[in-house]
Amino acid sequence: MARMAAFIILVIPGIMMAAGIKFMRDTLFGILIAPFPWIWLQFIVGVIFFAVAFLFFAGFLLHRDRKRGKVAERWQK
Repeated sequence: MARMAAFIILVIPGIMMAAGIKFMRDTLFGILIAPFPWIWLQFIVGVIFFAVAFLFFAGFLLHRDRKRGKVAERWQK
């Protein structure tokens, strides 16, 4: 059950990251998606989605590796 919960916790940021990449890609090709009134806003939202999801993954992996003692000395608490 714990593995399933961890999987679900990682799937949500994965979907967010994919949406962020899609928003940025559509902006570069000039495709405006319905909820956004301006194309530059679509790109900014895409960058924010991608950054938040990426930082969540990085924090999750750092936390997991700290518990197992697999990080370098400078990353230890």
